[in-house]
Order: sequence, then C-alpha cells, then structure tokens
Amino acid sequence: MKRKGTGPDGLVIVDKPEGITSHGVVARLRRLAGTRKVGHAGTLDPMATGVLVIGVERATRLLGHLMLTAKTYEATIRLGQSTITDDREGEVTASMPADAVTRAAIDEQVALLTGEIMQQPSKVSAIKIDGKRSYHRVREGEEFELPARPTTVYSFTVHELRQAVAEDGTPVIDLDVTVECSSGTYIRALARDLGGALGVGGHLTALRRTKVGPYGLESAHTLEQLEEQLAVLPIGEAAAAAFPRWDIEADDARLLSTGVRLKAPGLGVAGPIAVFGPEEQFLALVEEKDGQARPVAVFVG
Repeated sequence: MKRKGTGPDGLVIVDKPEGITSHGVVARLRRLAGTRKVGHAGTLDPMATGVLVIGVERATRLLGHLMLTAKTYEATIRLGQSTITDDREGEVTASMPADAVTRAAIDEQVALLTGEIMQQPSKVSAIKIDGKRSYHRVREGEEFELPARPTTVYSFTVHELRQAVAEDGTPVIDLDVTVECSSGTYIRALARDLGGALGVGGHLTALRRTKVGPYGLESAHTLEQLEEQLAVLPIGEAAAAAFPRWDIEADDARLLSTGVRLKAPGLGVAGPIAVFGPEEQFLALVEEKDGQARPVAVFVG
C-alpha cells in the first residue's frame, strides 16, 4: 500500500531537450511526481538530447542496474578541430585542415575504435579524482590525466560524410554516426580519438541518445508532454522489459519476502533476474550465485 504523499513506483522515459542538465530534469520530475525520491540512470550532458531514464520512488532501486545496460547514440563528429571539452561547447584548441582525409582512412580508424577498447575519459566528465569531479578541476585550470579504462563499442557506423568550413575558415569533415556501446563509454572521447588518430583532431558537435537498454525514443515523452500528463511505466513492467524473468509460486514468494534464499532458477545469465510471483507481482531482483538466487533488491516484505 502506498504511503500518503508519495509518488508512483515506476520509470519515466524522458526525451531530454538540449540545454538542460540531467539534474534539471530530475528536479522537474520531482515536482510532477510529488516526491523527492527521483533519480536517473546515466547522465546526459546539457548539449545532448534523447533518452533519459528516470526512476520514481521504489523504481530508483532499479537505476544502478539499468546504468550498466547497453546504450545507443546518434552523433555528429567534426574532424579538423579539437576543443578543450571534446565537444562544440568548449574552446577550440587546435585546427588542422581535414579535406584530405579519405573515407578509407576514416573507416580504418573507426574499426580500431570498435570492440573492446581502452578509452581515456574526457577531462570534463563527472569522474571523481580524490573526491573532486574532473570537470571542476578543468574549470580551475588544473593539469592532470585520467587513466584509460576498458569499455566496449559494439558497433560504430559512419552514415554520411560532409565537407564543410569551420568558423575560423578551416576545411573540416562532419560525420554522422551511430554508436552502440557499453555503459561508461564517452562518445566525445570517441570523436577526440578518431580525429587524433587521423592527425587532424576531432570533437562532437551533436549527440542524441536513442536507447538505454530496452527503452527507446518510441516510448519517451517530452517534458511538455509530461507536464500535461505524467506517464509512468509501472515498476513491474519496467523490470520485465529490462531483465530476464523468473516466475515463482506463492510459497517461494513468501520465503523470498522473509529473506530466505531460493534455489537458483538455472537461467545461466550474468546480472540481475526479475522475480515475479502470483498475479504478476514484481518481487525482487536476484542474481544466480553458487546455486542460489542471491537477492540484489527485494521489493516486498
């Protein structure tokens, strides 16, 4: 039974507009849902648009697991200029004519940036160094390096190549791309590294996230639409869409709700499994370990 004054349990799939922070979207949803228990599954920069998964009330406990799912982006990369932020919002730090770069050379370097790679995050990321955000250190003029970390780029597709001229007169190339990647991949770092490998520099000029796990733009709502009617995906439907499903009987549901570990279902999957009891009741997220279903988050009891 819901407590008086609390919001609905579930996910809100937002089509984030440009120019607002992810925290700003969360603040809007707190007001609309009538609760402060709201969070998001993976930050989008103010410049970026697209799918931002918002959790309300108990669904905030799903967010950490959803952050680890694959994400898909549509982006535009400009070759021929580097910026301090690796995107269009930062000051241009170097320009190099890119009109001689060939499609074959681009495809070769894109292939090298596909698969399991080591990526150095952008310095203006939210990564903490000794408790301080990297982007704060950049703003304060600190000199530092972020260590490279493993990430996976499942696909990196170049759709269109356009010759253009930058504001400073530099011949540049704009690439429209689609990237599907693991959590923790920085698309602007891909732009930076692609331009660096081609010897002309590169940065991101547009970014739109089209999918987070199973949640895509087709199920997303603009902030204006949400102002008119708050669309919440119930927590059970949200879990069933994002994780493998395991249905159990009433007796096992009672045991699970009291903290008893059940025998693992033997699905052989890595990561959380959504457990459902009678009448489609969403009970918990569990992981298979040593033959047991180890609770990750229990939503009953």
